[in-house]
Amino acid sequence: MSGKQSTAGRLYGVGLGPGDASLMTVRAVEVIAEADVIAYHSARHGRSIARSIAAQHIRADHIEERLVYPVTTETTDHPGGYKGAIEEFYAEAAARLAAHLDAGRTVAVLAEGDPLFYGSYMHMHKRLADRYVTEVIPGVTSVSAAAARLGTPLAEGEEVLTILPGTLPEEELTARLASTDAAVVMKLGRTFTKVRNALADAGRLGEARYVERATMAGERLGELADVDAESVPYFSVAVLPSRVGAERPRTPERGEVVVVGTGPAGPLWLTPETRGALAAADDLVGYTTYLDRVPQRPGQVRHGSDNRVESERAEFALDLARRGRRVAVVSGGDPGVFAMATAVLEVASQKEYADVPVRVLPGVTAANAAAARAGAPLGHDYAVVSLSDRLKPWEVIAERLRAAASADLVLALYNPGSRSRTWQVGKARELLLEHRAPDTPVVVARDVGGAGERVRIVRLSDLDPAEVDMRTILLIGSSQTRVARRGDDEEIAWTPRRYPETETDGGSCGSGG
Repeated sequence: MSGKQSTAGRLYGVGLGPGDASLMTVRAVEVIAEADVIAYHSARHGRSIARSIAAQHIRADHIEERLVYPVTTETTDHPGGYKGAIEEFYAEAAARLAAHLDAGRTVAVLAEGDPLFYGSYMHMHKRLADRYVTEVIPGVTSVSAAAARLGTPLAEGEEVLTILPGTLPEEELTARLASTDAAVVMKLGRTFTKVRNALADAGRLGEARYVERATMAGERLGELADVDAESVPYFSVAVLPSRVGAERPRTPERGEVVVVGTGPAGPLWLTPETRGALAAADDLVGYTTYLDRVPQRPGQVRHGSDNRVESERAEFALDLARRGRRVAVVSGGDPGVFAMATAVLEVASQKEYADVPVRVLPGVTAANAAAARAGAPLGHDYAVVSLSDRLKPWEVIAERLRAAASADLVLALYNPGSRSRTWQVGKARELLLEHRAPDTPVVVARDVGGAGERVRIVRLSDLDPAEVDMRTILLIGSSQTRVARRGDDEEIAWTPRRYPETETDGGSCGSGG
């Protein structure tokens, strides 16, 4: 009660449900009966869907407060534009309700669906609930009503349900629709064409259902792809229902292979595009360790193998695609950096696979992940070299290390060591010390993003090969790389973007801003 007037009336936000008056809760009916004032929002035409739902419970002696929006979709000459006009309206509407509350009257603000779910009531709540005793009466949302009318589960088990406003930019809608299991898109109306395009671009249009005015007069259900955009009102939603037990969309006559990068570790490193490709695949092909990072989905087939059969794995994936399957080849990090994209494209260039579509989706590569953890050691020019001599001779590796070191490039060293390769890190350190000072910073990053993550900055002369394995990446600084210890005792490394005494044209035109 602190800060709230004990003698004032009570404020209620009353959820009325999706439209059918019989779906109002008992508590909602009770509150309307107890209220002195019934408030509801409307457009300037004066009609209120909220009032029409509750009409049978509104008495002649109720005081009605009609809160009429000054604008809806039209333009305004308000000096603050649309936002300014709406903010002014909310402030005035809240003041009108506060006058009733100060007089000791109980005020019930009616809201379609649930009061705190994309509803107008929340704007009154934010302005009044800290001053008056307030109760919110939840209501059945249009989301639940749409699923009920479609007769299909929205989300099951560990599926993720995403609720989106259709007013989001099309690319944002596409990304979110591609990456989720189930979804509902609200506020269609004039956004319908954009939402439909986003569903198509996300590869989900075939799954999408359309629900208009759920539980109301004029209700319409159907396949979203068949709906005429000109016929869509604001009170309609797009639904991507649960995939569990549902028939997957028909496999195309011609399949495809998508090579996806999962980043250095778990799901936090996946991009929305990658999530979507993994969810849409009929088959997942990859090194078992990387496949284990991908959530299990009903209807998908997994084909795991060890890490030494890349060409065979690529050929297997392409053969599946030739049979009309949608195949995701799963790769750690970025598939184009010492990973599966090369193997797939090499096999795909053969004549028998020339007609199989192949796409490569990027992922966060180990060098960028490690650099971000350490600060910005890759802030200037750098080179990426694999220390593995399994596919190329050590002489070639040594020549490239010398060239990069003499050019004063920061170096990202992949595949530095393993159980069968124990001497390469030591030899690389000796070679680099011919060109770099002993105190050159080296980022030693192991299992970035994983449970065993450990990132340290050591001197080049102190780099211990015994601490380096296949889960480690090394970032060797240039002559300009700096290390500092911050106030929280955190050590960071960065490489300046400008060399000393370098003349510029007065601009800083790096792509990263």
